[in-house]
Amino acid sequence: MLKLQKVQTFYGNIQALKDVTIEISEGEIVTLIGANGAGKTTTLMAVCGIVTPRSGEILFMGKPITGMEPDKIVSLGICQVPEGRRIFPYLSVAENLDMGAFLRKDKAEIKRDMEYVFDLFPILAERRHQAGGTLSGGEQQMLAISRALMTRPRLLLLDEPSLGLAPLIVKRIFEIISKINAENNTTIFLVEQNANLALKVAARGYVMENGRITLTDSSKNLLANEAVRKAYLGL
Repeated sequence: MLKLQKVQTFYGNIQALKDVTIEISEGEIVTLIGANGAGKTTTLMAVCGIVTPRSGEILFMGKPITGMEPDKIVSLGICQVPEGRRIFPYLSVAENLDMGAFLRKDKAEIKRDMEYVFDLFPILAERRHQAGGTLSGGEQQMLAISRALMTRPRLLLLDEPSLGLAPLIVKRIFEIISKINAENNTTIFLVEQNANLALKVAARGYVMENGRITLTDSSKNLLANEAVRKAYLGL
């Protein structure tokens, strides 16, 4: 479904991604783990069209999307839940969800999808008229995921969904990630510093260090890998 081939990106003269090659098949959950500043978020932004690679190619469903405008990429079925959530704080929960469906015209299906996300996150249904900025951090993360789901993504990009959240909320968020994947066959590319959680929910993983992919394997093997355990699992 998604293929990055030797992607290189720069911020000025500083190289952020160095020959990054990643493949994700339809229906998979794949995680990208690594330390702060490794290039994980830049990888997602390259896929979304926010950062344009200087070289290499990004393919979605076999067609190149490198350098395509972000709104065009969303219309193809790729949507990102950004790090830090980035909801619209002065809009209500329902209005944030409407913004997720901005490119859609199928009103009946939009209504059905809104009820679906309210079933996933009942607290959002209770607070549908409340301003997004008054929600707790966990509720804002639920809203950010729900807003992305309103685009009906074929590929959902999640950037640090556990960041700053209490353990019980994190557990719930990751249960929902698995549910979205299982119920809708939504492909998920997960960037996460909590490597232990990420590898437990994903089928496969990539390890990124200093802008390079240094290791890729099944999640089971990465969880058992001694170097990964010491560097990222605290074991």
